[in-house]
Amino acid sequence: MERPMARVSAEHTIVVGIDLTPACLDAARWAAREAVRRGVGLVLLHASAFGPREPEPGSASVRRGADSPSSQGYRWLERAATEARNAAPRVRLTVELACGIAPELLAGWSRTAELVVVGSHGLGGLSGVLVGSVALKIAARAWCPVVVVRGSTVPEGTVVVGVDASPESDLAWEFAVESAASRMVPLVVAHAWHAEPWAGAAQVAETRSRERQAVEDRVVGWRGKYPDVEFRLHAVQDRDAARVLLGLSGSAQLIVIGSRGRGPIAGGLLGSTGNALLSRAPCPVVLAHERKRASPASPSGWSSPETRGRAHA
Repeated sequence: MERPMARVSAEHTIVVGIDLTPACLDAARWAAREAVRRGVGLVLLHASAFGPREPEPGSASVRRGADSPSSQGYRWLERAATEARNAAPRVRLTVELACGIAPELLAGWSRTAELVVVGSHGLGGLSGVLVGSVALKIAARAWCPVVVVRGSTVPEGTVVVGVDASPESDLAWEFAVESAASRMVPLVVAHAWHAEPWAGAAQVAETRSRERQAVEDRVVGWRGKYPDVEFRLHAVQDRDAARVLLGLSGSAQLIVIGSRGRGPIAGGLLGSTGNALLSRAPCPVVLAHERKRASPASPSGWSSPETRGRAHA
């Protein structure tokens, strides 16, 4: 049986991007369960390019034609809400139909959200690309951790975290340890290291010992804060960190990595490891951006009067 996460706040929410694809339903189900686990609310957000940006009081806010994009948005929001309630009946749920561009709206919401969650495939992706453009853009630009829901979740699977010596790795540590603790599953700490091609056997052995010791020292610190978590260290010699993480993903319910930053170019600041995992991982992937709070007065975008603050029991 899972336990609630220690760090929760009633004012925080998990925001899910809802498009017109089945992948968003996977995201809604995953996010609903996570919202209950964290004790926070859930917002299902659909972005539409149709409808006035500044509606007059009392005016119709969206097109109501049976085949209009906004009507499709309503239908998918209702469908996603049903899936979310079925996955987590106790979830506190709100739906939002907003006028704007999905990555921009989600980036705005990410300034006050606990998490942003999206499906792996979305509208606007390039033919042949294995992850949607919306997922890539929000993963690169968000101001809070982003979860890209891929594949299937192994209910009793481990949490895997990829770590190195970068500051971004600290963010991944925090998210991963808390996730493993709340799920009551082992945390696999994966670290890929490499020696220079010309290094001799003695130098390789020295590098191996140094790299492993550095990670073990970090594990000791986190074990002191979370004594109930089982830590499994997986430090291997490999230049390709994505290959190491993907090799551990078959028995994982979540993979967590640090983000290399945020910017306007889709995937431009994620790095090769992030891009590879978002395209190929068989389970949800977390990019642990630093949480930077802004005023909650108005996330980017406008919500229609019919859906603004519309709660679902």
